[in-house]
Amino acid sequence: MTQYPRSAYDQVGGLVYFARMLDKIRLKAAGKLLPDYHKNLGIGFDGRCCRFLGVNYAAVQQQVEQGGSDEAVLQWCFAHGRKPNEEEILIWSSFMTKRGWQDDSTKELERYKAESGFSARGEIQTFFEYYEFDEGRKQFEA
Repeated sequence: MTQYPRSAYDQVGGLVYFARMLDKIRLKAAGKLLPDYHKNLGIGFDGRCCRFLGVNYAAVQQQVEQGGSDEAVLQWCFAHGRKPNEEEILIWSSFMTKRGWQDDSTKELERYKAESGFSARGEIQTFFEYYEFDEGRKQFEA
């Protein structure tokens, strides 16, 4: 049975999105990740997250597939890439949670919304909000 990855808002070590990236790796390895997600593995936000941490996606994938917990994989990233300080993590998380809102990716977000039948849904202003609605964690109010 296929599953959605967990929320992009979920945090590991204060970092948003990281847990979602790891969840997608685990779900794909178990044959449970929806096929629509396969094309963006390692690129998009996954790639941005890995670049922020200074690690290679394939190496992170290997750590996850070897059974590493979220926290253990994050510690591995810090040891083999870079360990951002508190302010950098705050900036990362603030940037990511607002991605799509009046920025250079707004048109891409609007395309995603249109493809999902959400064009008229003004309450979806960021990619994180899009994921919440598209994956059913958040419902539209009447």
